[in-house]
Amino acid sequence: MLKKSFVAIPILVIAVLALFFHFDIHIIDALTLKPLPQYNIHIPVLRIIFEPILGLLLYLNRAIYPLQELPITLLWILVFYICLSLFKIFKIASAPYRRQTALRFLGNLPLLIGICFSVFVVILFIGLPNNTIVNNTSDEILLTSHAHTEFSHDGLISQEKMWAWHKRNGFDAFFITDHANHKKTLEFVTQQRNKQFSIEPLIMVGQEHSGSNHMSLLGLNGKFETKDKSDSLIVKLVHEHGGAVIVNHWFDGKGKDKEFYRDLGVDGFEIENVGKELYYDRAIFKDLKRFCEENKLLMIGGLDFHGYGRACGIWNAFQIPNWHEMDPHKKEKSILEIIRNRDQSKVKVLMYQDRPFYSGENLLFQPFITLVNYFRTLNVWQVLSWALWLVFFQLLWNYRREHFIPMHKRMALTGMLSALFLVVLGLYYMIRGNAVKGYSKVFAEYSSLLLTIGSVFMVYSLVAIYFRFFRKVKNLN
Repeated sequence: MLKKSFVAIPILVIAVLALFFHFDIHIIDALTLKPLPQYNIHIPVLRIIFEPILGLLLYLNRAIYPLQELPITLLWILVFYICLSLFKIFKIASAPYRRQTALRFLGNLPLLIGICFSVFVVILFIGLPNNTIVNNTSDEILLTSHAHTEFSHDGLISQEKMWAWHKRNGFDAFFITDHANHKKTLEFVTQQRNKQFSIEPLIMVGQEHSGSNHMSLLGLNGKFETKDKSDSLIVKLVHEHGGAVIVNHWFDGKGKDKEFYRDLGVDGFEIENVGKELYYDRAIFKDLKRFCEENKLLMIGGLDFHGYGRACGIWNAFQIPNWHEMDPHKKEKSILEIIRNRDQSKVKVLMYQDRPFYSGENLLFQPFITLVNYFRTLNVWQVLSWALWLVFFQLLWNYRREHFIPMHKRMALTGMLSALFLVVLGLYYMIRGNAVKGYSKVFAEYSSLLLTIGSVFMVYSLVAIYFRFFRKVKNLN
């Protein structure tokens, strides 16, 4: 029998939300928003085992507006901590103890902010074991046409890790579209075609061209340069060499009118983009969709993966029978033919959906709705994981409380570990940045940011550790 049990009600609430108000995680067609039952979701065992930690972080990672919602979530954590601390302080009758508790509370605030920032970095920059897609079709292969490695000015991932990432996330093929550079991708593709590593998933050469709008140039063979060339000439050259051109995230409003790109002869538009805001203005979506249908332009999903950001949430399903019997050249040719022919009947844009849609107009209380929706997505095994972890912590609280170091000391140690994580990640980015000098710019930007914040946070944590562990507190009696 558990003493002072605080887990029964949370377990009951989680179970009720998961079982009676369940929201199925599923794959939808981005053009129709209808579920696609031929595609399932695989939940990694490691995630289920550590569901209360990994599950929550991954659910926050997939937020519709993550850059707004994550800071708001962390702000609410600070608000609850401040309210709880003030409540405890005002309950203390002794003035000296009240003053000491208040000082500890003030000392904990920078630690909590630093810890929250570290969690924010983990969510966006560390590859956690996310749910992956299961393709149950016999004639559809999964493809992405938009991804950036560390040989792009905005990439944080090596070519080898990019290949492994796509393999883990169920892709059969993908284009690497580094900015203003496809020679490095051509070298990597040549290694794969020479059987220096597995042919699955198939890598193809692309490049993102930053002209009047960003465009993915697909199926390049290294025979021409894009520098100082007009958009019209680039589209013409790509087509002459058997390639295809897709307009990227046009809906962000930075390019020219749709008609301009139609007249250039592009093959299609990205209709969704994971690297940008999911579910952008639906009026713009409908207008772009109608325009593509009327002008027979292909609609495609842009993963736009840079080695950080959201977990994989978009795939393009190309209908290509007998895929596994083809050689690499024929596979690539089949993909480019579908894009060049603009055959939407052979292409589906798949999206991962794990929550009801909501607008970004008022997100202040969205973290609470997100928490409820997260519990609604859990299956029986995930609910069981939550129950076991809650019971485990209840047992620790009841029977091992006297062996715990005080909370203010734990905060200092956690702050130190968080600072160490930021510094180590900053050093790793600095080393990788030097290895690809002249290509990626974000390595230097993020390493400088992480090293600066991590170093300041480490000094503060060390000072807190000194005062809380080694300096004797004056007797207040």
